[in-house]
Amino acid sequence: MSTTRKHATSGSSPELRASHADRDRVVDVLSTAAGDGLLTADELDERLEAALSARTLSELTALTADLPPVSPTAAGLAVKDTVRIERVHSGPVERVGRWVVPRRLELAVAFCDVTLDFTDAVITHDTLRIQVEMAGKALTLVTRPGIVVDTDGLQLVHSRVKYRRVPAHSDAPVTLRVELVGQKVHGPVVVRPPRRTLGQWLLRRSAPPSTGA
Repeated sequence: MSTTRKHATSGSSPELRASHADRDRVVDVLSTAAGDGLLTADELDERLEAALSARTLSELTALTADLPPVSPTAAGLAVKDTVRIERVHSGPVERVGRWVVPRRLELAVAFCDVTLDFTDAVITHDTLRIQVEMAGKALTLVTRPGIVVDTDGLQLVHSRVKYRRVPAHSDAPVTLRVELVGQKVHGPVVVRPPRRTLGQWLLRRSAPPSTGA
């Protein structure tokens, strides 16, 4: 599929590299779509081959752009409309790996670090509203291309937002909008993409610097 590679040479900035987990997610979507009759056997073979050889996230995005998202229930995952987390002076609160994103998340947390990692999360809705009632420590959201975070509705008291956005050259469509509302007292709110792997860091170091026209 030549369209999957049309972005590879556009622009002077390098694209975000695809990980094994990124490829696995796309393979899951393609397999489910074929099982639902959305793809023929030939189309499935062609797209699976392209997914397994994809080097960038935009190549993967093109393979599923015309397909609906995988139903979490079909993957054997429980879907909840609202999830409430209450913690005080305990260990860190973490949602990482293949967790199901609800429609609404309530954080009633005091002096506990909270990390919500969306890198491998299963997205069930187009909007996640997080009601924040949090004091102390850090609230960290790890995003991926296609996820945007809105902090305008969050009241900050002796706190601040550190928002490191996905590089501008990423053209992934928006798949999830995260809305933070409520109040954060003390401790930062950190929004960032996944950390680079050692291989990605070495590739960035070895890439030739871009030059102006």
